[in-house]
Amino acid sequence: MPTTTDRPTRSNLALRLGLARKARTSRHRDVQGNSTRAAVLGAGDGLITNVSLVLGVAGASAAGPAVRLAGLAGLLAGAFSMAAGELVSVRAQDELVRREIAVESEELRSDPEEEQRELAAMYRARGVPEEDAATVARILSSDHAVALDTHARLELGIDPDAVGSAGAAGVSSFFAFAIGALLPLLPWFFISGTAAVVASIVVGAVAAAALGSAIGALTGRGMLRTAARQLTAAAVAAGVTYAVGTLIGTHTTS
Repeated sequence: MPTTTDRPTRSNLALRLGLARKARTSRHRDVQGNSTRAAVLGAGDGLITNVSLVLGVAGASAAGPAVRLAGLAGLLAGAFSMAAGELVSVRAQDELVRREIAVESEELRSDPEEEQRELAAMYRARGVPEEDAATVARILSSDHAVALDTHARLELGIDPDAVGSAGAAGVSSFFAFAIGALLPLLPWFFISGTAAVVASIVVGAVAAAALGSAIGALTGRGMLRTAARQLTAAAVAAGVTYAVGTLIGTHTTS
């Protein structure tokens, strides 16, 4: 027979499970943060896009003003495009997450017994003994908020606390892309010709290696490895566009 303290004890246990999960999660980086992801992707895209654009135009033997105009146009167009893309995609993702959570919440209210059995089955599938799985499912299902959070994570693979800000992601993406795109363009505001081409290559290579190292430090994959990967991607893109620009420029002037 359950004692009079059985229900409070179960509620307290469910609360402790939730607090333990939050405490454990807080020791890790927020790797799913939309702003962080947008900033990293934006900086990398901006750098590779504009170093390729600048060198492609320069390869056609274009004068300094033409390279600066193309570089600035690429910077602005790319930054606005990245920001708009992040804004739309993150907002759509968040709306989808909220919709799925709302559906799950309604299922919990309309058929709590079935949802409790479903939760127990999910724990059994993870290796929890049948009796223990049923007990845990019963404890967690006694509170709607806890049950919804658990179903969202286990059944839907959604972290309800990780819903990002579309505006923050868009702003981060805009400025990160702009900064990345500005670096290889900077030399053309002070010099031109071969010296500017060489300076753009050097700045682009250093920036690509630095960005790759930063990604490696965040992911723990190794700074040298990720730096080499980022540098290779930038070199291939810039080399191809410079060769195409040179070829087109040669045919144009011949």
